[in-house]
Amino acid sequence: MASAKKVSAEVPVKTNTHNAMESAIEHTLFSTRWLLAPFYIGLALSLVLLLIKFVQEFWKFAQDIVDLDLHHTTLGILGLLDMTLLGNLILIVIFAGYENFVSKIETARHAVDRPHWMGRVDYSGLKIKLIGSLVAISVIELLKDFMEANTEVNDGLVWRIAIHVTFVISGVLFALMDWIADKRHDVDMHA
Repeated sequence: MASAKKVSAEVPVKTNTHNAMESAIEHTLFSTRWLLAPFYIGLALSLVLLLIKFVQEFWKFAQDIVDLDLHHTTLGILGLLDMTLLGNLILIVIFAGYENFVSKIETARHAVDRPHWMGRVDYSGLKIKLIGSLVAISVIELLKDFMEANTEVNDGLVWRIAIHVTFVISGVLFALMDWIADKRHDVDMHA
């Protein structure tokens, strides 16, 4: 019995003041997540700017389509596709980032056209989607470069290839790290 009293005497007792202070600090820290909301609003506004640029490029492309050969038509379409992928990337970051770090988007909870991945993409999944989008955008840029290139390879093209390979390797390494973390989590759960 004496040892039980000794152990309980060593455990610090939280006072009401200590609990109130700890609660206030935790509430303040938890509330700081809302400081990210303006970033996501800014990204949403950047979609408007990207849309303006897309319409501008589409209009210019549509006006010249009759005079363009297949090669230049393909390049024009690749440019529009590039902007579309960038828009998709921004939307993924807005939805997944906001839901992971700020708050759930309740207005979309029962929407018929809600993206199936919304609310299911965690930070790990966001990294994979982000690097996947960057690889796709990089591929399109490389394809445009190859279509525009003469017979010689310049330093700019070599750098773009190196950057693309870096994105691909990074994506594979991110996926491998997540796979290892999932396996470790499974082992820890069964232990």
